[in-house]
Amino acid sequence: MTINVWNYLAEYETEREEILAAVDGVFRSGQLVLGPEVQEFEREFAGYHGAPHCVSVDNGTNALVLALRALGVGPGDEVITVSNTAAPTVIAIDAVGATPVFVDVDPDTLLMDVAQIPGALTARTRCLLPVHLYGQCVDLDPLMEIAREHGLKVLEDCAQAHGARRNGRLAGTTGDAAAFSFYPTKVLGAYGDGGAVITSDPQVDASLRRLRYYGMEERYYVESTPGHNSRLDEVQAAILRRKLKRLDDYLERRRAIADRYAEGLAGTGLALPPLAPGNDHVYYVYVVRHPERDRVIEAMGERGVSLNISYRWPVHTMKGFAHLGLGPGALPVTEAAADEIFSLPMYASLTKDDQDTVIEALRETLAAL
Repeated sequence: MTINVWNYLAEYETEREEILAAVDGVFRSGQLVLGPEVQEFEREFAGYHGAPHCVSVDNGTNALVLALRALGVGPGDEVITVSNTAAPTVIAIDAVGATPVFVDVDPDTLLMDVAQIPGALTARTRCLLPVHLYGQCVDLDPLMEIAREHGLKVLEDCAQAHGARRNGRLAGTTGDAAAFSFYPTKVLGAYGDGGAVITSDPQVDASLRRLRYYGMEERYYVESTPGHNSRLDEVQAAILRRKLKRLDDYLERRRAIADRYAEGLAGTGLALPPLAPGNDHVYYVYVVRHPERDRVIEAMGERGVSLNISYRWPVHTMKGFAHLGLGPGALPVTEAAADEIFSLPMYASLTKDDQDTVIEALRETLAAL
């Protein structure tokens, strides 16, 4: 039987009764859209982060799109971000009519190299969009100084960083707003799509609530800028409420799995995930590096272990973003990493036996290269 890079079935068996009870409660409530489960989840998710406001939406991509719009980003503006990210980060910038401007990443952590931001600023720069990648946080202290000096908005992409901290501060609680995804693979994952934005700004909160509901404040009346139909489903909110109570347990388990990988793969020549000073990593994915990456993946597949690459193609090299005029060589650190990175199985319900199988197979594969 194949060991997959992600699998939810064991977790579901453990939590099945509570999940089904939550779903049944929604179906019996008579309220299927923007009902009490959504309201309570928003309150609880905001409370977990110590944030005044949370607006839930239908997916993580629209969390970014609506947050950018609520922050006033639009056509003619530039948003500085990274290319080593999931494409939706950049798709969201394009969706509001703004232009993505890329800086390279740190060669060790593969997080945004904040020191490159000043050189990327122009008169059109409106927003900085750091991506808390793989489960650990970008150093936001110098980034916020740049933002304050130049009057820029900061939107944190927290899709991969639920519960991650830097210097004790939770991801998503530093910038003007923060976007989260609840796609099933995430540290806090729904049983379908979902997303949310947290903010401390009441005006951003009010704008987000209009934007996710066509631009309406009252039913059938568009108040100002037309919005979207981007509401979190009541069923997914009910499931997420139950899972939010377990989030810290999920994090503890992921860190234990990461520690076991580090111990079992020491001395193999595999570059293991570094931990940036001050960070509490949540290991959304366990990304390693090896110059013979493709051979390793093929050999591991033959041994019944499925691996993943996050991400094989930097966004700026994709045909869909050819209009940006950035070809190979534009971001050398990002491009070099893309040839070597791959992800090992990582999810809270990964068993010790399965992890031992992965470690043994990987040690043998690397020794045979």
